[in-house]
Amino acid sequence: MSAATGTEQLPGGVVHDLPADLGDALRSSPAALAAWQDITPLARNEWICWIESAKKPETRTKRINWGRENLEAGKRRPCCWPGCAHRERNGSATAGPARG
Repeated sequence: MSAATGTEQLPGGVVHDLPADLGDALRSSPAALAAWQDITPLARNEWICWIESAKKPETRTKRINWGRENLEAGKRRPCCWPGCAHRERNGSATAGPARG
């Protein structure tokens, strides 16, 4: 399967699944897609949780675009964010529903 056609299954994080809109943004950029596939599951989890923590749709869109641009530039995690509250320090999911 090819990332260019959008049919490749992309990995999510350790707690969060990859949202469709973020997957579409990654598939639109070969550099961002390569970075996404190279970073750790914990790093992917941080990007996903940061994007999903947006309260407004326009903030979510800005975060997806900013994230894609920063992955293209080689950034491995979102900046200035305390981290995913849905996982323990060891990377496992905390109690309660966080997947999805």
